[in-house]
Amino acid sequence: MTRICHIEIDDTGLPTPTPEIEQERRVAIFDLLEDNSFVLPDRDGRAVPSGPYRLALAIREGRLVFDIADEGEEKVGEFHLSLGPFKQVVKDYFQICESYFDAVKKLPPSQIEAIDMARRGIHNEGARVLQERLDGKAEVDIDTARRLFTLICVLHFGG
Repeated sequence: MTRICHIEIDDTGLPTPTPEIEQERRVAIFDLLEDNSFVLPDRDGRAVPSGPYRLALAIREGRLVFDIADEGEEKVGEFHLSLGPFKQVVKDYFQICESYFDAVKKLPPSQIEAIDMARRGIHNEGARVLQERLDGKAEVDIDTARRLFTLICVLHFGG
């Protein structure tokens, strides 16, 4: 029961995402809901409900907000993360994604594969940063962190 059962992205005020970004978002949400690991540790000596959880992601006042509720939509926690540690890796990820999307249209498979390997490396770095930032707030496995990082990228750059 330590998983996310529903995810909501608050993109209020953000530009409409490109078709590629919207597709990445849909795939990340689908994959995340299919398989994830999300554990909230006990806080201040109090046990936290074990889930499954409903997660709402947003950017408010320049911070990444994780708003967490139980299945019955009762709030069980909220935490805010500074976007600073994500800025460079998100920027790098968007640049490599742009190169990848362009490459798919006109380059041979060997070159596309090389760009995709670089893209995966940057994506893994973003997931690692997220896991570090979540330390003490939530525990996620690497696959969950990767999918959440994709969603953070969508929010961070506003589509």
